[in-house]
Amino acid sequence: MCDNNPAGPEAQKLYQKYKKSIEDYVSTKVVPSIQGKKDDVLLHELVKRWNNHKIITRWLFRFFHYLDRHLVPRRNLPSLQETSHLTFYELVYGEMNDGVRDVVISLINREREGEQIDQALVKNILDIYVDIGGDTMKYYEKDFEESMMKDSAVFYSKKASYWIASKSYEEYMLKAEECLNDEERRVQSYLKDGSKHKLLEVVKYELLAVHASKLEEKKQINLGAA
Repeated sequence: MCDNNPAGPEAQKLYQKYKKSIEDYVSTKVVPSIQGKKDDVLLHELVKRWNNHKIITRWLFRFFHYLDRHLVPRRNLPSLQETSHLTFYELVYGEMNDGVRDVVISLINREREGEQIDQALVKNILDIYVDIGGDTMKYYEKDFEESMMKDSAVFYSKKASYWIASKSYEEYMLKAEECLNDEERRVQSYLKDGSKHKLLEVVKYELLAVHASKLEEKKQINLGAA
């Protein structure tokens, strides 16, 4: 069909057919399987569907790789993988990202409170953002990290207000150090490396900078008592 004109109308029709096949699959199979699910069940189903989607993309690429070799570079089109991943993002995350993100942030806060969570599940969800972005952080940062940082600020602001009123200087500083160490481990376990500096700065600001004068006052009181 396409040999005589690798970037001609027949090749473009084939490219559109490939895209339409992906859209139909996501719309009819993936979206209905995820809709209505909540909490960990939602995350597990999303990971399952994303893994299936990657397998389907890999097999379809084998059938349509001709387009990636000839049409895509000549017409400056998204590659077959990019087209497939972006379709998943637009049709699935366009509708459900707020819910997915909120569940993940809720799990992170539960872990901060001492609860055991499924870290592998959280990591798998966050990996989807990176996969969709073609191994870049743009979707991870835009659709997850920004909200996670804001929520972390709120979480530690509340903790700091409680601790500054109820703990001694030494106890407070031990708590602050413990929180910073926990966040470092959190980055190593499932958050992306690029989040480390930003997250630690948020925690330091809320626990230390905001209450610097009160901490100095507590410190002087302790020194006087000693």
